Amino acid sequence: MNERPPRRRPADLDAIAASVATGEGFVLGPFPDGARPVVDVAVLLREPDVRDERALPWSSIDNRESTDLDQVEVSSREADGAIRVRIGIADVDAFAPKGSALDERAAANTTSLYAGVATFPMLPDDLSSGETSLLPGVDRLAVVTDMTIAEDGRVVREEIYRAVVRNHAKLVYEDVGAWLEGRGDAPLEIARDASLGDQVRMQEEASTRLRRRRIENGALQLETAEARAVARDGEVVSLALVDENRGRDIIQDLMIGANGVTARWLEARGYASIRRVVRTPRRWDRIVEIAAGRGATLPSEPDAVALSEFLRGEHERAPESFTDLSLSVVKLLGPGEYAVADPSSPEGHFGLAVDDYAHSTAPNRRYGDLVTQRILKAAAAGKPSPYSVPDLRVAAERCTEMENQARKFERTMRKVAAASFLASRIGEEFDAICTGAAAKGTFVRLVTPPAEARVVENERGIDVGDHVRVRLVATEPSRGFIDVVRL
Repeated sequence: MNERPPRRRPADLDAIAASVATGEGFVLGPFPDGARPVVDVAVLLREPDVRDERALPWSSIDNRESTDLDQVEVSSREADGAIRVRIGIADVDAFAPKGSALDERAAANTTSLYAGVATFPMLPDDLSSGETSLLPGVDRLAVVTDMTIAEDGRVVREEIYRAVVRNHAKLVYEDVGAWLEGRGDAPLEIARDASLGDQVRMQEEASTRLRRRRIENGALQLETAEARAVARDGEVVSLALVDENRGRDIIQDLMIGANGVTARWLEARGYASIRRVVRTPRRWDRIVEIAAGRGATLPSEPDAVALSEFLRGEHERAPESFTDLSLSVVKLLGPGEYAVADPSSPEGHFGLAVDDYAHSTAPNRRYGDLVTQRILKAAAAGKPSPYSVPDLRVAAERCTEMENQARKFERTMRKVAAASFLASRIGEEFDAICTGAAAKGTFVRLVTPPAEARVVENERGIDVGDHVRVRLVATEPSRGFIDVVRL
């Protein structure tokens, strides 16, 4: 009688995640001790530049499990049909001021790390999920981006100021998306308060205006299949795709709009700042080849508007394969980077098709956003910037360096999780799409489950965007290795 082989012991995913993170240069372990500033809302409201906006019907849309709420939104319709949207961003600087021990730790790592099976926050959880979090029913200090969006998507009025706000309802992406798309009932909070539903629909209309304007200017509409590990009792039980829906679209569009306002507002006042840029697509020639293979012609030099029109046409013509096309384009465009903005010659963000783009909406999770928040607060108060241009260059270089390391960490941990999940499926065949082809190796992403693997045999001639059939031949969860051969 044939005996079943012994079941492989699950990898210690938490330990692997910590080892990978430290290997990429991140500082882990306890956060530094030290007294934190005491923020008294009553005292703050006596300051002339802090507004009391607690009575406004602020709400948030976020992940179901999230407690580190960075932003809240509220909207109103103007007489001319424009929509005024105010976005409150948690005032993290008030609790982690420049030069403090927490600031120095954040400046070293510059970003939170998310592995699906483990999370390493940039700031202590009791701060980002407590004192700074814009949780429902509590008064919080925020930096507000106030923008009025005309029917054609232009931002016709913009302002930034400090305020005390109160979140009146935390909504969930999936619930809001299902309701807006007609796939589910209204979320309980909206069922109880119809005016909240009106707020969400108005914010969706404002976000649609902003998105339409970006698309007209050449914004790239991309759909990538982002997978996350689902773990139970320390073992990966599945790889799930993040659900894209209208709830997520609202927040994404409004945050892009807010980041544009931030950049323009600082530039108009002569303040240098950190910007997020994609200077030139890394492999435009291959993007041209992929378009030609689909019967389209792109210019020989990078052209955001032409690429946007091609992608929009492909989304309409072949929606079933658009995610794969998007993945190829994302890989070929290459990563963005942080740079110091010179108000006299700002650089744009190729993929988002905006002239100015400054990260400002996630100061709990990204150090560049925290730096920007400090400059915004100084500008709003009419004070000098807390950062010199050389200071900003150092911060921008560090943010770029550690974001690259964070991508490596998250990519490795996705592989670790996927290798753990696929360990029992050696010998099976899968459809895949090539995501990388270079001297260091050829890589593909399996279609189902969405896992990245290295082609170790018959890889010659494969390039980014090619569809192939592969067989799984080996996994090594502790190192995140998944090996396949091309059939």
